[in-house]
Amino acid sequence: MQINRNRYLEQLINTRNNGFPKVITGIRRCGKSYLLKELYRDYLKNDGVPVENIIILELDDYRNAFLRDPLELGSYIRNLCQGSDTYYVFLDEIQKVYTIINPNLTDGKHVLAGKNDTETISFVDVVLGLSREKNIDLYITGSNSKMLSTDIMTEFRDKAVNIHLSPLSFAEYHDYKGGSETDSLYEYMQYGGMPLAVLKKDDEKKEYLQNLFETTYFSDIIERNHLRRGESLDELCNIISTLTGKLINSEKISNSYKTQRKETINKQTVENYIKFFTDAFLIREARRYDIKGRKEIGALRKYYFTDTGLRNARLNFAFPDEGQMLETIVYNELCYNGYSVSVGVFDTIEKNDAGTSVRKTNEIDFYAKKGTLEYYIQITSDISDTKTKAREIRPYFLIKDQIQKVLVINKPIKETRDENGFTIIGMTEFLLRFIA
Repeated sequence: MQINRNRYLEQLINTRNNGFPKVITGIRRCGKSYLLKELYRDYLKNDGVPVENIIILELDDYRNAFLRDPLELGSYIRNLCQGSDTYYVFLDEIQKVYTIINPNLTDGKHVLAGKNDTETISFVDVVLGLSREKNIDLYITGSNSKMLSTDIMTEFRDKAVNIHLSPLSFAEYHDYKGGSETDSLYEYMQYGGMPLAVLKKDDEKKEYLQNLFETTYFSDIIERNHLRRGESLDELCNIISTLTGKLINSEKISNSYKTQRKETINKQTVENYIKFFTDAFLIREARRYDIKGRKEIGALRKYYFTDTGLRNARLNFAFPDEGQMLETIVYNELCYNGYSVSVGVFDTIEKNDAGTSVRKTNEIDFYAKKGTLEYYIQITSDISDTKTKAREIRPYFLIKDQIQKVLVINKPIKETRDENGFTIIGMTEFLLRFIA
């Protein structure tokens, strides 16, 4: 039984033959190559495209080393795609193509470009050139160490379509695993949705996820950013793991680092490292949004791992904080379903115990918006305790607007309304049917 990635497959289908190259990005090992070379290839074949018109070039294969020269690659593909038929070309690990100095400046020789050379030819030039051929529909993937969406889409200057993959959503995970929705949720909270982890036995998942950091993610970050050592990177990643879902800034992380390592790390270094993590798609940033002033505010942020299994791997799979894991899942699922997501905050003036008026900042877990849909969302494990429920819904009583107010509970219950008109819904119902 195969893992379906229907949402991404639909994006490929909808952009087919649109005249632009399709750039597939995402965290390493999230299934970019599988999406192209298995799912999309099968779709094209079933749609009547001859097998010989689907060209797959794996540029990390030593047998294709000669195609890492950009001019050789361009000529090779053009020779394969002669005639009036449409050809679908998949270039995997495109970052293996090196950059050369324009041969017109080197007596026709192909010379590797240096950092300071400006008259160069790279894979970007080849991809853009090939995409102008009316009978070539081009798709490219690459590793994050040299090919990040922020960098690549800048280089293409809006002349390419970016399709960004995440690990399996909970819907994709449950579609593959089947069985009880509740059981699927608890497994997903623990091990996440990295495709190869999902396919492994439970006793193999932990080792696989832990090794991903050392052998893939950290080595990519160190290589890309020319870091000499990985100890600080490792420790900061652990700190962010423990502070998942909490409002933090570089100063707070720097202080935590000093407490744990008995060493000092400056705030600018912390900010740089956070950028390394976000560029590698390991974590996502949720900014604060003043829901009364309708604007983003402050330097405090929340950070969520793009996969709960990866976050748990940093903490050696110690018993996870259920609230943090539920928040992480909801945040990622909202993003997956196309919502813009912020941490909702607003101020109120209230009386303290001494009867003095004081300003108080209130927080809502998420303010989510997609088109005309808007939700305030609070997440909790249980509301059987009246004090817990009162605490969770208190901000809703203070907001005087018509935006739908949702309380998501980690219980298997259908969507309902309480006596205040607030939506009460179980976690799996919310993930699989409410926001999908």
